Amino acid sequence: MSADILIERLFESIVSGDRQTARTIVEEQSNAGVTQEILLTDLFWPTYELIERLHREDQITTLAHNMASRLLRVLVDQTSRELIATSDAPPVGRTVFACCGPSEGSELGGQMAVDLLEAAGFEVQFAGGGLPIDEIRATVQQNKPNALLMFCSEPSDLPDIRVLIDSLHEIGACPHTQIVVGGGVFNRAEGLAEEIGADLWASHPLELVDRMIDEAGVRATEDQRTVGRTRKITTKKPANPAAKAA
Repeated sequence: MSADILIERLFESIVSGDRQTARTIVEEQSNAGVTQEILLTDLFWPTYELIERLHREDQITTLAHNMASRLLRVLVDQTSRELIATSDAPPVGRTVFACCGPSEGSELGGQMAVDLLEAAGFEVQFAGGGLPIDEIRATVQQNKPNALLMFCSEPSDLPDIRVLIDSLHEIGACPHTQIVVGGGVFNRAEGLAEEIGADLWASHPLELVDRMIDEAGVRATEDQRTVGRTRKITTKKPANPAAKAA
């Protein structure tokens, strides 16, 4: 089955709240030998991006968006739990404190990114969204993580991220903490991440993992780390299925 058809099948099942069909699709892929990493990066991630794009363009209802986001999160939880439990990646020796915007989309995208980082050997804390800037700043100053990851899918999240980065730079707090950003809003605006003062950014969680490992100066062997292996599912976007889901 082509990636386009598979992504469309999953999309249609989750926007309609068809939990059994969604689980069956994932089970079929697992039985066919598709790994948890591939499910996350090449099935769940493009489906998530499709949901967010169509909702942003008012091509699916808020109800459909909410059902899809929540059901997809259940699938991500189940897959990530198995991925992390079975990962034999060596510790990278770097800590990551991650947060995101308050929307359901930001939370879901951020979760996929941090799950892949943890499976790749990073020590991760994920605080989610809706956090006061002063609490994030205080946590970073106290814990001094190697990286502060902020995942943002909505333009409305940008002012707070910009203020946080500026304040960390102005007071010279944690100069060795790398500022990392990701998410849809940065993908849609070229140069934005660099403009607001981020040290590292990526358009896809798999790219984020690889870049953060490269920045850490370590590279696990292929036998030790399966993230990024040749994949059975491609990330082509399917034809717009919104008309069927609206």
